[in-house]
Amino acid sequence: MSLSSSTFPRSILSNRSFLKLLAFRVQIVLAYQIVVVVVGWHIYELTHDAFALGLIGLAEVIPYFACALFAGYAVDHHSRRKFGVLAGLLTALTALMLVITTLIASVNPLLWIYGSIACGGVARAFISPSYNSLFALVLPRDQYARAAGLGSSFFQFGLVVGPALGGALVGWANLTVAYSVATILAISAAITLLSLHVIEPSPVKTAPIFASIGEGLRFVFCHQIILGAQALDMFAVLFGGAVAMLPAFVQDVFNYGPEGLGILRAAPAAGAIMMGIFLVRYPVSQHAGRWLLFAVSGFGVCIIIFALTNHFWLAAFLLMLSGICDSVSVVMRTTIMQLSTPDSMRGRVASINGIFIGSSNELGAFESGLAARLMGLIPSVIFGGTMTLAVVSVTAFLAPQLRKLDLKKLH
Repeated sequence: MSLSSSTFPRSILSNRSFLKLLAFRVQIVLAYQIVVVVVGWHIYELTHDAFALGLIGLAEVIPYFACALFAGYAVDHHSRRKFGVLAGLLTALTALMLVITTLIASVNPLLWIYGSIACGGVARAFISPSYNSLFALVLPRDQYARAAGLGSSFFQFGLVVGPALGGALVGWANLTVAYSVATILAISAAITLLSLHVIEPSPVKTAPIFASIGEGLRFVFCHQIILGAQALDMFAVLFGGAVAMLPAFVQDVFNYGPEGLGILRAAPAAGAIMMGIFLVRYPVSQHAGRWLLFAVSGFGVCIIIFALTNHFWLAAFLLMLSGICDSVSVVMRTTIMQLSTPDSMRGRVASINGIFIGSSNELGAFESGLAARLMGLIPSVIFGGTMTLAVVSVTAFLAPQLRKLDLKKLH
């Protein structure tokens, strides 16, 4: 029997394994976000080049793509928990390498920075498959939808605090301190997951690695609802994401310091937290596909208006609204994936989902940098928001099952 909205929070908060999993997620997101926001500031201070900001995304996405499918296979066939611990340690190594760039004057800073981000790309390849597989092991199926909203809120909490903390640490202390805090958080995340007690399925003999990966790819590409939701998110954020260009907006448009960058990086996540908490109590079920399409459309509109304003706090408010819209998309996509995926394929499907989402964020950063160089900063962001609206229209036409989706039919 399903739990009511009033008894659900009490039940989930008594699940120590799920709380530890959330603690791992928050800590590793904090570490990652501190690194991302500080690296953006660090590189723009060195180069004053928007294209150099775009290269951050490219440096991460190449190793991520190279490892993601193999990471999903490894998680499905070995210990989910141990690969999550590995992801935490690799994230710590990323931040530690960045500490070195600030302490040793003889190193080439840009080479070390991009190399460190590449290490972070390998770490990210293991985070999503590990988390999503463990998510299904520590929760009963009837709690997936609301737990996805709660998990999204904790994730977005990290997205709020991480950038704000990163910007504050740079403004009040220095780059070295910021990167060091990220190192400590990543190590703590690894230790937290190492203490998680969960019964994992015994490793099973299956097809060779490439055949097994192919099985996961066929499942996703033959499932119109999963594929439609992932493709919608990928292309919308690929074109509509303005986050990578925020260091340039902060310094050249709004004339703020690193604290302003932290505020703007945190604004979308602040909106996402509010919406995530709302969706915990009032999960979307009927007309879920329509709500998903409306939410992504709202995201595109917010990005267009953001590009047209030169008022800092209005820009922060618009980014917060974009986070509210994005939260609906994230929770819906996570719920669809959890309800539709067989237990034996969760790692591979999560890794494929991660490629869609990872490509949208990191390739989107590269696309934003390239578009800013070709069109100019503000026109490039307007173009991206317009393309997001076009993507929604195309998805609604090509994926009618997604457009008509009712989540109750997936149970």
